[in-house]
Amino acid sequence: MALDYATLELLRQNHPAWRLLRAHHAPLVAGFLHRVFIVPNVRNLSQADLVEELEDELFALREQLGAETFPGTAQSYLNDWAENDKGWLRKFYPPGTDDPHFDLTPATEKALAWLEGLSERAFVGTESRLLTLFELLRQMSEGSQTDPQVRIAELQKRRNDIDVEIARILAGDIPLLDDTGLKDRFQQFLQLARELLTDFREVEHNFRTLDRRVRERIALWEGAKGALLEEIMGERDAIADSDQGKSFRAFWDFLMSQSRQEELTRLLEQVLSLPPILALHPEPRLHRVHYDWLEAGEYTQRTVARLSEQLRRFLDDQAWLENRRIMDILHSIESHALALREELPSGDFMTLSETSATVDLPLERPLYRPPLRPFIAEMALDEGDADVDTAALYAQVVVDRAVLTRNIRQELQERSQISLAEVVARHPLRHGLAELVAYLQLACEWPKTAVDDEVQEQVSWRMETGVMRQATLPRIILLRNR
Repeated sequence: MALDYATLELLRQNHPAWRLLRAHHAPLVAGFLHRVFIVPNVRNLSQADLVEELEDELFALREQLGAETFPGTAQSYLNDWAENDKGWLRKFYPPGTDDPHFDLTPATEKALAWLEGLSERAFVGTESRLLTLFELLRQMSEGSQTDPQVRIAELQKRRNDIDVEIARILAGDIPLLDDTGLKDRFQQFLQLARELLTDFREVEHNFRTLDRRVRERIALWEGAKGALLEEIMGERDAIADSDQGKSFRAFWDFLMSQSRQEELTRLLEQVLSLPPILALHPEPRLHRVHYDWLEAGEYTQRTVARLSEQLRRFLDDQAWLENRRIMDILHSIESHALALREELPSGDFMTLSETSATVDLPLERPLYRPPLRPFIAEMALDEGDADVDTAALYAQVVVDRAVLTRNIRQELQERSQISLAEVVARHPLRHGLAELVAYLQLACEWPKTAVDDEVQEQVSWRMETGVMRQATLPRIILLRNR
């Protein structure tokens, strides 16, 4: 960020940390919040406890500076500091309680850290920072090296250094850090430990900002719910996959290791018992600073979990509101219908395309039939050599239906009706069964026909071989059409 005039003027007007430094009661605000939040490393306090602490602070200041110095009450000061135009405290209600709680904002913590840096330090160490910078550069250089020979050469060099140090210790030459080196590194440890807790508040603040942005987007969303979910989840994944999210996840995985916690406990007890460190009068809470990190990280994790829960609850509420809107529309239709029941409108009131629903029963569906797969055998076709008389293909019988129709009409000219057996008796069959079938087909197509199933008639014909054939069929009566 460029520190030009426009940027700094914008920060001066809008950034809570700058507003805190410019505030008329800045010493009261900064001193009180540093004492109750930063020194004991407390994440949040209930309103009752914080009001009690501030009342004691105000009472002590009024005794020194006069009763008119701070005319407001502790409750009014806390509410004012949590307003949006101040932004120094965050007032919220933890799940399952109606008692409001207060927490520092990341901007306030930055302002307090900057004020801490203004005080003169009795000892300013530079060696430990230089070693830290050198170690960071070495890690980045080795971590980005893709040549295996270079990596192996670096590891070989470090192993040689370790071997040389082991040889010196075995020879009785044990290098020790002097008191200055211990104090230098301890001060850097204190600074990093506090900055780490500050970072947790900022990560949590970023997730809360995402939660608020998601709520706003849901409230104004007019598109499909799937598109909204995709967009929100994409933004959440973007934060989780960001450098900040990845670093926090790696830190959390490292700290959750039981062996790492035990190692941190052992190292802290060992370091804090050294005489040069005891001379600095470290805070007793440093013995459990890693548990403070764990608590702060867990608090951030719970914030992320609440974000997902609130998102799901928001979507459920949105679905409930949509369903209620549908029910309101149906209720409005019913109300209007009842109002028009006594005074029906003229003409068509409403057009219904279907008055009943089409029901398709499940058992009406045909059962599944597997498709038939023809079996094709691999075989070679041989040329046929059978001696078959093909004359039968050219000796087909042709029955002239027009001649048969003329026979029927001729017989009906003399009478009003005649049976099919009488027609065949007067006009013998010359083509056998094929001609009889043609007569039956004509009888079916005849305009007026009657069939008497109770009476059987015999129809006979002689084949070319001289053999007599006979067919029995019910009496079929052909009637004259006019």
